[in-house]
Amino acid sequence: MTETVDAAERENDGEQTQESSVRLTVPEMDCPSCAQKVDKSLQRVDGVTDTTLQPTTGTATVAYDPNRAAEADVVAAIEGAGYEVIGGEDGPDEESADDMEIAPPAEIWTSSRAIKTWIGAAFVVLGLLFEFVLASQNPEVATLLGYSLTLADGLFLVAIAVSGYPVVRGGYYSARNRSLDIDLLMGTAIIAATGIGYFVEAATLAVLFSIAELLEDYAMDRARNSLRELMELSPDEATVRRDGDEVTVPAEDVEMGETVVVRPGEKIPLDGSVIEGESAVDQSPITGESVPVDKSPGEEVYAGSINQEGYLEVEATSIAGDSTLSQIIEMVQGAQEKKTEQEQFVDRFSGYYTPAVVVLAILTAAVPPLALGWPWQTWFIRGLTLLVIACPCAFVISTPVSVVSGITSAAKNGVLIKGGNHLEAMGEVDAVALDKTGTLTKGELTVTDIVPLGEHSETDVLRYGAGLEQRSEHPIAEAILTRADEADVTDLPVPSDFESLTGKGIQAEIGGETYYAGKPALFEELGFDLSQARSVTDGGTVSEGISRDPPSEQEEFIDYVFGELQRDGRTVVLVGTNAELVGGIAIADEVRSTSQRAVERLHERGVGHVVMLTGDNEGTARAIGEQVGVDEYRAELLPDQKVEAIEKLQAEHGMVAMVGDGINDAPALAAADIGIAMGAAGTDTALETADIALMGDDIGKLPYLYRLSQTANGVIRQNIWASLGAKALLAVGVPLGYVSVALAVVVGDMGMSLGVTGNAMRLSRLKPD
Repeated sequence: MTETVDAAERENDGEQTQESSVRLTVPEMDCPSCAQKVDKSLQRVDGVTDTTLQPTTGTATVAYDPNRAAEADVVAAIEGAGYEVIGGEDGPDEESADDMEIAPPAEIWTSSRAIKTWIGAAFVVLGLLFEFVLASQNPEVATLLGYSLTLADGLFLVAIAVSGYPVVRGGYYSARNRSLDIDLLMGTAIIAATGIGYFVEAATLAVLFSIAELLEDYAMDRARNSLRELMELSPDEATVRRDGDEVTVPAEDVEMGETVVVRPGEKIPLDGSVIEGESAVDQSPITGESVPVDKSPGEEVYAGSINQEGYLEVEATSIAGDSTLSQIIEMVQGAQEKKTEQEQFVDRFSGYYTPAVVVLAILTAAVPPLALGWPWQTWFIRGLTLLVIACPCAFVISTPVSVVSGITSAAKNGVLIKGGNHLEAMGEVDAVALDKTGTLTKGELTVTDIVPLGEHSETDVLRYGAGLEQRSEHPIAEAILTRADEADVTDLPVPSDFESLTGKGIQAEIGGETYYAGKPALFEELGFDLSQARSVTDGGTVSEGISRDPPSEQEEFIDYVFGELQRDGRTVVLVGTNAELVGGIAIADEVRSTSQRAVERLHERGVGHVVMLTGDNEGTARAIGEQVGVDEYRAELLPDQKVEAIEKLQAEHGMVAMVGDGINDAPALAAADIGIAMGAAGTDTALETADIALMGDDIGKLPYLYRLSQTANGVIRQNIWASLGAKALLAVGVPLGYVSVALAVVVGDMGMSLGVTGNAMRLSRLKPD
C-alpha cells in the first residue's frame, strides 16, 4: 500500500484545498461487482473525492480531503465492504502513489478460504455417503425445533457452516452496501435452503460455489500475472559510480545524470545514453524487436532491456518513475479504465439481467405452490437454482479479462494500446493511412547511385560532390559525405567562397574554378537546357548548353538520370561547373524492408483501403507507393492537408487509422479514428498524442496489431454470447426440471467463468509474424 499527499493544490469555491491520494492493494476485489461494492462503501466516507478501482490489478486509488478524512477511514470503508486491504498501516506510507502496484500472487489453493472449502467438501462427501449409500447406518443424532437430525444432516450442517461462512459473510456486506451481487444471491440461497431443512442442497451449493470462487481467483491471478511480468522487467537495483566507487542502490534512488554501470547479462535499470562501451542490447521487452541492437556511445538505451555481451556505462536520462518502461506499465494499467462499447453494453445489460432473474426466481418458488398447489420442495429448489443462474459473474468478467489479456500481450510485443476502446476500434477500421517518411521509409537519406558523365569517374563525382557539401548542413550533404567516407574518398578538395543557394543547391571555389551541386533547376539557370536535353530520347537534339560529349553518352546519362532514377522516386543532385557536368548523385530515403509485406498483410487481413500520405513530390510518392503496394497515394501535402485527406477517407471508407511519427503528424493522428505513433520508445510526445504506439520502428507490427484487435473483438463477442447463451439455456431448463443446483453452479458459474477466462488468455499467445 502506498500513499502520497499531492503537492498540487486545487481551487474549490475560491479556496485552496489540499488533496491526498492513497493507493491500496485489495487482492480479493477481482470482478466489476466487487469493485461496485467497494465504490459504494467509499462513497459514504465524508471527504472522499475520487476513486479509481481496478479489479484486474486488485488495486484501489482513492483521493480524499485530509481535513475531512484519513487513510484509516478509507481502509475501514474497503474492509467494511468485506475485502482485506494488504499492507494497510496507521499513518501514511512515504512511497509515491505513482508507484505501479498490483496485487501480489495469491496462494489460492492453500488460503484460508481454500482450507474451509476442502473441509466442507470432505463433510459433504461423507454426508452423501451416509445419506444415499450407507442409509442403514445413518442414525438420528439430535432434535432441533421439533425436527430430527440424522448423522448425514449433521455432516451437511458442518459443511454449510465451514464452507458457507465466507459466502454468507460476503452476502452480508453486499446487503450492507445495497449491492445485488453474487455473494448476496448465494448467501441468501444457502441460508434459505438451510432454514427449511434442505441441507443437502445448501451444503452442495456452499461447497461448489466456494470451489467456483477459488477457480475464478486462480483465473484472475493468471490474468494479473501478465501485468506482473511487465512490472518485473525493470530491476529493483542499479550499480552507479559515485565518488569514484561503484555502489549498488535501489533504482528509484538514481538521479538523472548519474553514471550507471551495466555488465553483460544485466538489465538496464533506467533510460539513458551510452557514454562508454559497446554491446548488443536486447530491446524486445520495450520495442518487441527480435534481434538485439548494437549500442555505442551516444545511443539511447531503455530501462528493462538486457545488455547481452559487452560492458556499458550509461548516463541516466530519466528517473525510475519516468522511464519508458514505467510509462508503458502505467498506461497499460490505465487502459482498463477506458471501456469498450461491448463492455459498456455488458454493464448496462447486467444492471437489468440480475434483478429480472431474481424476480423470476421468486415467482418460480412461490407461484406454482400457491396458485397451482404444486410441491413446495420441488419449486423452492427450482427457484433456488434460478438464484444461482441470476449471478452475472461470468458475463461481467468476460470483457475486462479479454481486454487485459489483449493489451498486456501487445505490450510484451512492443505495441502500447492506451485503452480497451482503442483495442476494439482498431479491429473495425476500414482504411489505414500511412505517412511515408519515417514510417514506410527509414527517414534517413542514403546515396543509391553515382552516375559519371564523359571521362569522369564515380570517384570524381563523389570527390567534387562531397568536397562542396563539407560546408553544408543539409541532410543530403550528410548522405553524400557518409557515402564518400564509406568509399574511402579521403582526398576531398577544400572549397572556398562557399555559398548556399536557398532551395537550389550550393556553390564554391575549387582549384580556382566555381563548382556547383544542386537540383537540375540550378543547372538550367546556368544555361544547361535540360528540358530539351531530356528530349534526346525522343529524337531531339542536344542543347548547346550541354558539354560536347558524344551524343550517345549524353543520351544515356540523361535518360538514366531524368528517366529511371527520378521515376523510381530518387532525388538527383547534379555536380559540375557552368560549362561542364561532372555527373549526378541519386539520393533516396530507403524503404523499410518490412513495408511491402506489412501492406500485403493488411490487405490479407481485410483492410479495404491502404493509402500513403506524404509531403514529397508526385514522382517520389508514386515510386514509393508502387514499391510498397498501397492502393492510393496523396503527395505534396502540408500538415493541414493531411487532416483534410483523413477526413475525406473517413467520408469515403468509414473508420480510418493513421500511422505517423507522433510529432510531425500530430494533427492527422488526432483527426483519425485511431492514431498510431511509430518509434515511440523514449518519445514522450508520441506516447501522449497517439491512441496506440508502436514502440519500435517496425511497421511490420501493424498487421499484428490489426489481427490482435480483430481476434480480441471476436473473443469478447464469444465470451459475451456464450455466457449469455449458457445462462439462457439453464434458465429455460430449470422450470422443466432438467437443471439442478449443482449443475447451475458447475456450468453456469464455475464453468463459464473458467471458460471465458481461458478463452481470453489465448490472446496472449498471438505473436507478430
